Amino acid sequence: MDEEAVVKFVETYLKKKGFKQAELAFHEEIQQQHQQQNNSNNAISIHSDPDLSSLLHSLSQPEDSPARYQDEYSKLRSWAYSSLDLYKHELLRVLYPVFVHCYMDIVAKGHIQEARNFFNSFREDHEMMHSRDLQKLEGVLSPSHLEEMEFAHTLRQSKVNIKICQYSNELLMQYLLKSKWTIILGIVNEHINFQVSPGQPISISDDPDAVTLIGSSQDAANQINKKEIHWGLLEDSLEERLEKTGGFLSDTEKTEGETKEGDMDENKKRSIDGGKQGASIKKSKKDKAASATTKIAHPEANTVSAAPRVKPELPLPVMPTEVEQSILEDLRNRVQLSSVTLPSVSFYTFINTHNGLNCSSISHDGSLIAGGFSDSSLKVWDMAKLGHQAGNSILQGENDTAPSEQGQSPNSGKRSYTLFQGHSGPVHSATFSPLGDFILSSSADTTVRLWSTKLNANLVCYKGHNYPVWDVQFSPVGQYFASASHDRTARIWSMDRIQPLRIMAGHLSDVDCLQWHANCNYIATGSSDKTVRLWDVQSGECVRIFIGHRSMILSLAMSPDGRYMASADEDGTIMMWDLSSGRCISPLIGHNSCVWSLAFSCEGSLLASGSADCTVKLWDVTTSTKAPRTEESKSGNTNRLRLLKTLPTKSTPVYTLRFSRRNLLFAAGALAKSQ
Repeated sequence: MDEEAVVKFVETYLKKKGFKQAELAFHEEIQQQHQQQNNSNNAISIHSDPDLSSLLHSLSQPEDSPARYQDEYSKLRSWAYSSLDLYKHELLRVLYPVFVHCYMDIVAKGHIQEARNFFNSFREDHEMMHSRDLQKLEGVLSPSHLEEMEFAHTLRQSKVNIKICQYSNELLMQYLLKSKWTIILGIVNEHINFQVSPGQPISISDDPDAVTLIGSSQDAANQINKKEIHWGLLEDSLEERLEKTGGFLSDTEKTEGETKEGDMDENKKRSIDGGKQGASIKKSKKDKAASATTKIAHPEANTVSAAPRVKPELPLPVMPTEVEQSILEDLRNRVQLSSVTLPSVSFYTFINTHNGLNCSSISHDGSLIAGGFSDSSLKVWDMAKLGHQAGNSILQGENDTAPSEQGQSPNSGKRSYTLFQGHSGPVHSATFSPLGDFILSSSADTTVRLWSTKLNANLVCYKGHNYPVWDVQFSPVGQYFASASHDRTARIWSMDRIQPLRIMAGHLSDVDCLQWHANCNYIATGSSDKTVRLWDVQSGECVRIFIGHRSMILSLAMSPDGRYMASADEDGTIMMWDLSSGRCISPLIGHNSCVWSLAFSCEGSLLASGSADCTVKLWDVTTSTKAPRTEESKSGNTNRLRLLKTLPTKSTPVYTLRFSRRNLLFAAGALAKSQ
C-alpha cells in the first residue's frame, strides 16, 4: 500500500464520519509534510507497519461491506481454532451461528455474489454437524428469500442458546471488545444467548444440547414445556386387570402349566389369527422355553403397574372377549427381562432386494413380516407358511416376473409372500394393527392405504397429505392411526373416516417419524428440524418440545408406563427423555451410524436399538431412570444408560425391532445381495 492510498483512506474515513475540521486539519498536515519531504529524504514507509495498513484499510471500508464480514469472521475463526484445547470446543460453538447470520446479513444487503463466496469459503467447517441446514441456506439467494423461506425467516427472528463456562465466556467477550469488531458483536448481542455455567468447561458427550438452533425461541419452548401432561396408563387396562385377578405367574407356575397352555393355545390362536396358528404355536413354544430358563424380577414387573391412571381422550374400540383373553394369557406368560435376563432374539433377513426395500414391519406376535419397496409394492410373509416351505428365516424379496394380482396367495406359483399393489410411488412405511388383521402403508404418492391381511385386499385409500408420507403408525388400541409427511405435518386418522381428525403443524421441516403414547392421548413426532414434539390428541396442540439432537430424527419409542421416550437420529445418537419435564435424562452413545428402530421391552427395563451399523444394542433403562442427574454429573458418568449387549447382524443393517407381548425380540434387516 503506497502513501497516496493511505491518505485517500484517511480522507474517506473522516468524510464518512463527518469530521470536517479534522479533515481540514489533515489536509494542512499533509501539505506541511510534503514540504518537509521535499527538504528531507526521511519519508515514512507504510509498508513497514502492516498493522497500521490493515487498520486504515478496514476503517476506510463501509460498515456494511462484505469484506468486513469476511475479515472479522476469518479472524474470529482463527482465534477460536488456536485457543487452548480445554476451552476450544466451547469457543468453536460460537462459529456456526455467527457464520449463518453473517451470510444472511450479506444477502440482506444485496451482495449476492459476495455472500456465495463467503458461504463457500467456510461451509466445510460446519458440513459434518449441520449439513441439512447448509443445504437449505444455500438456496437463500436474494433478500426476498429471507422473508419467503420460513427456515431463514425463523433463524433471523430467533436466538441460539449456547452453553459455555464462565472462563470461556470471559475470554470470548474480552477478545471481541479488544478487537472492536462491531459486526460480530452485533450478531452475538442480537442472535446468541449464552448460558454461562461456573466451573470447568462442559464436555461434549455430557451435554448434547450445548448448542440449540431451533425455530421458536427458547423462551417459547420453555413456555410450552410448562404445560401439564398426564403420562400415565389408561384406566382399567389389561395389565391392571391382570394384577387384580392374580398377577404374573411365578417360574414354578409357568413350568407346571406349560403342558396345559400348549393344549389350549391352538384353539385360542385359531379364533384370533385365522390361519396363522403355526406361527403362533411356534412363537409360544419359544417364549415358554425362554420363560422356563429365566427368573422373574418382580420389582421391575411393578414398573408399569405403578404408573398413574388416566382417562382416554378418544373413544376407544371394544375389544372382543376372545382377543382379550388371549392377550391376558400372553401377559401371564411374559418373560420378565432385566440386566441379567436378556431376551431371545429372532432375526429375519431380506435377501435379493436389490436395494429396493425401503421399510419393514413385524406384527405384534411375530407371525407376519411386511416389506415396502421402491417399486410401489407391499409384500407380506406369513412366517408359519414360510417356515414349512423354507425352514429358515430368510425372506426372498426378488423382483421376479410373477403375475401382478393384488393379493396372490403365498402357495400359488413360486411366491412365498402375499403381494399388495395399489400405490403409485415407493412405499416408505408399513405398520400392523395390534391384532395383525390389518396393515397400513404410506407412500411417496401422498396416500396411506389400509389392507386386510385376511382378505388380501386394499380396503381404503386415505388422501390428505400434499407430499410424500414418510411414516404411519397404528395406535396401541387399533382403530386410530397417525401419519407423518414431507409437508411438515402429522395427521390423526380413524379407520372408518377418509378425512383426518386432527392436523398437527409446527415443525420447520419434514416430519420423519412418529410414535403413539401408551395411553393414546399423545403422539410424538420426530423431524428433520432436529426436534421432537409431543402433541395432545384431543386439542392438536404441541405440549412438549424436546431439543438436543444434532441431526434429523429417525425413530421414536415410548416406555410401557408412558413416562419416558427414546429418540434416535441420523448420527447414531439416542436420547432418553422425561415427558413430564421435557428434559433429556441421558444420551446413549454407541452406534456408529443412523439408528432406524427403537423398542422398549414390555416391562420397560430394556431398550433395544437397531442401526445401519449392522448391530442391535440392548440398554439397561432402569439404571438410568433411577439415578438423579445431579449425582451423575458429580460422579462424572457421561453415559448414564448402561450398554448391556451388542448383537452383530452379519453385515445386515437393522430396519425394524419389535418386542412381542411375551418379550421375545423380533428384528428384521436387508442385504442387497445374498451372501
